[in-house]
Amino acid sequence: MKIAICTLGCKVNQYESQAMEQELLRRGHTLTDFDGPADAYIINTCTVTAVSDKKCRNLIRRARKGAPEAVVAVCGCYAQTDPRAVAELGVDLVSGSDGRMDFLDRLEGQLRARGEQIVAVDDSMKRRAFERLPAGGQEGRTRAMLKVEDGCVNFCSYCIIPYARGPVRSLPLDEAARQAAALEEEGYREVVITGIEISSWGRDLPGKPELMELIEAVCRAAPGLRVRLGSLEPRTITEEFCRRGAALPNLCPHFHLSLQSGCDATLARMNRKYDSGRYARSVELLRDAFPDPGITTDLIVGFPGETEEEFRQTLDFIRRCAFSGMHVFPYSRRPGTPAAAMAGQVPHAIQEERVHRAMDAAREMSRAWLERQVGKVFPVLFEEEKAGLWQGHAPNYALIHAPGKELHNRVVPVRITGVREDGLLGEVAET
Repeated sequence: MKIAICTLGCKVNQYESQAMEQELLRRGHTLTDFDGPADAYIINTCTVTAVSDKKCRNLIRRARKGAPEAVVAVCGCYAQTDPRAVAELGVDLVSGSDGRMDFLDRLEGQLRARGEQIVAVDDSMKRRAFERLPAGGQEGRTRAMLKVEDGCVNFCSYCIIPYARGPVRSLPLDEAARQAAALEEEGYREVVITGIEISSWGRDLPGKPELMELIEAVCRAAPGLRVRLGSLEPRTITEEFCRRGAALPNLCPHFHLSLQSGCDATLARMNRKYDSGRYARSVELLRDAFPDPGITTDLIVGFPGETEEEFRQTLDFIRRCAFSGMHVFPYSRRPGTPAAAMAGQVPHAIQEERVHRAMDAAREMSRAWLERQVGKVFPVLFEEEKAGLWQGHAPNYALIHAPGKELHNRVVPVRITGVREDGLLGEVAET
């Protein structure tokens, strides 16, 4: 059968969709474009914000209206948290954020003999086993994702994801190392260690190993792979973490530390487990251990109760951190979370105004960081050619554009010659 998949949301969702793609191909099906004709349409959903929910509903309606005879199957976090709303859109199969192979079994059943609507969503909070899926991606990709963890128990007051994903479950260290070695043999040049909250990796395993043990094992099992980390909880960064990480030659010096606010009062209302002082210490430790690393973050503005003074504290703080990149989001009210019932909900217009101010600061910081890279030489993993220039990423995650020939999936030294709005310009030092 011809099957199309559309994925919304985070790298974990992307990883899980890629795993489903591999399995569908193994079962003899053909993958096709989501905008074209297909026998089945899979929508892997996200629910991190209200906007995410709306995008999911719109995609489901589009698929259902555009192909009334096709099977429409929906899985992922939005389907997990609100299966009734998904089912009411007339889909054929509703699954959640776990059990991907069972989901594909049911999909094939619907393809063979279209029957009544199936809604098969478990209780996420009862999950205890890590779902093992094939790592990697579609043919031609240069970077693979290695999912090592699922679930979260931090219960930040604004976040619905712990309810969508359940408690922490970890991939055992030896299996993660084997998968990384296999990815290197398959020809990938970089692996991204990902999960819902990778800083929690290991807490459910015997002996409660620390994340750095996993990172070291992956780096050593695949010495020819660049190893990049997904989002980290700031308290993960300690002197020992930095010392051991800096000793790994293939660990990319790019660290995404979720911030959300630079104001301690706001962080407390968010139920974050650190204050701005601890966060600043993490940034300082990374810069002491790695030469001018890429440090990126997420920021939520307009959280309930956030005053103008609190927002100014956040602006001052992010400028002191001097991030290389930022994602800025307005607070999104998620029913069922503590923050949804908090007093002092910030009007949308004020949220948007603060988003613009934070983005202005983010652009200033990014430009200053990029300008510091001019004159340096980086090993760049080239991924694709656009508008006559090849583009790829340096280990610190700077996006680099350079002229050249047949650079796909090659790591080549590039001397940085200038700054673009979206990254850096360079010249290949040798080919």
